Amino acid sequence: MEKQLKGFRVWSGAALLAGLLLRVWCVRHLALIAGDSLVYADIATNWLKHGIYGISGSSPGEIHPTLIRLPGYPLFLAACFRVFGLQNFRAVLWTQVATDLATCCLIAGLVNRLFGRRAALFAVWFAALCPFTAAYAAQPLTESLVLTTIAAALYAFARWQHGGLGYNRWLWITAAALAYSILLRPEQVLFAVAVLAGMFWCLLRQRHAGRRFAEATLPVLAAAVCVVLPLVPWAIRNQRTFHVLQPLAPRYANDPGDLPPLGFARWYRTWAIEFADTENVYWNYAGTPIALADVPSRALDGGSAAGTQGMRARTTKLLADYNATGTDSTEVDPVMDARFGELAAERIHAHPVLYYFALPVARVLDMTFRPRTEMIPVPLDWWAWGKHRAQTAYATAYAALDVAYIALGLAGFLVWKGRRWRTEEASGSRELAAAMVAAILLRAALLLTIDNSEPRYTLEFFPILFVFAAALFARADEAER
Repeated sequence: MEKQLKGFRVWSGAALLAGLLLRVWCVRHLALIAGDSLVYADIATNWLKHGIYGISGSSPGEIHPTLIRLPGYPLFLAACFRVFGLQNFRAVLWTQVATDLATCCLIAGLVNRLFGRRAALFAVWFAALCPFTAAYAAQPLTESLVLTTIAAALYAFARWQHGGLGYNRWLWITAAALAYSILLRPEQVLFAVAVLAGMFWCLLRQRHAGRRFAEATLPVLAAAVCVVLPLVPWAIRNQRTFHVLQPLAPRYANDPGDLPPLGFARWYRTWAIEFADTENVYWNYAGTPIALADVPSRALDGGSAAGTQGMRARTTKLLADYNATGTDSTEVDPVMDARFGELAAERIHAHPVLYYFALPVARVLDMTFRPRTEMIPVPLDWWAWGKHRAQTAYATAYAALDVAYIALGLAGFLVWKGRRWRTEEASGSRELAAAMVAAILLRAALLLTIDNSEPRYTLEFFPILFVFAAALFARADEAER
């Protein structure tokens, strides 16, 4: 037994070392400080230096209060800047490398409790060498910390579940992980709902043991209050500053008074699928020209030859007018946006099934199975074999690896669901498994409603996939307390 434990520690350490080397390479070669990273850093800097949760204006010293981003990541950046110096992004990235490796350890710890050391060893290798999650440790964005909160919440849930389902420390750790996850990204509310529902299901079983319903369910209600509690001061601040009820963050990341691009977004949803559409068109609106060549032919489909001809003419005219006047400012032009909305209404009327069903599903599939090369210098049209064969081959292999992770996770879930486990931890973990499945399904349902297709929005699936995949390598009699 001692020899087996020593071997487990040696190989786990080797996995973490390999994971560290991978993340060091990512920090040195893939780090990119741009876009949302600069927004978060600006908020954190203004918060530290001036005590204002806001964005710098065009004039020196001008700061505008904002609510476009939740305070979780700016708080993390502010802490790093306080310790390591303002705008020290390298320190931020190395800190994220450490938290990402901690995520691997939490996943391995969870799998060890569920399926034993053998499965935990596979899990830590899966997680440590996953290039998709490792790449985001090298980006000053919320994703890496969100993965840590997911792993922490699932691990704490399992410890709470097998620690008596009462007011033990793991209840509060679960609540804290869920609360901070929401402060990082608003859609993590759905993950919290899935986990709290799983905990509620665990507590309902105690009702059959002679406990009253109210008494049995009080711990999960207490945890739910703790999850929501950090949003209260944020909502109060937004009410006092902007006179709006905004406990999370607005869908279009617009401050009160700023016009969201509703018309353009609706037109975009009538044809968009690929991440290339997001980068070439969606992100360009209000401030940057949009080329007709970047709009796919399906955006010009009018249902017939005459209809297509008319649709092409109207779309060409609209984009030409936008490029002539709509790029002078980053603010949305209400007249131009209304014109996009009118064209969208016409297209939706002609293709309702496409708009309400086919395209949303296609976007989710693209986010899930597209090569996750958004952080790697691979062309957006990665499939164009004749233009860049080496990069197309690389992207195809990257996509195959993504599919392999997903397939292993699905197969592992089916094994976990179908096997008769001999240990209490593994056999009694159906509530945890249900919570993880619910988290994936709820997130996929939310992704059906968004405009832009970005592979990073499905990155949150991976901690769950790592756990599921590890079940393939488990022995039913090996799980430990």
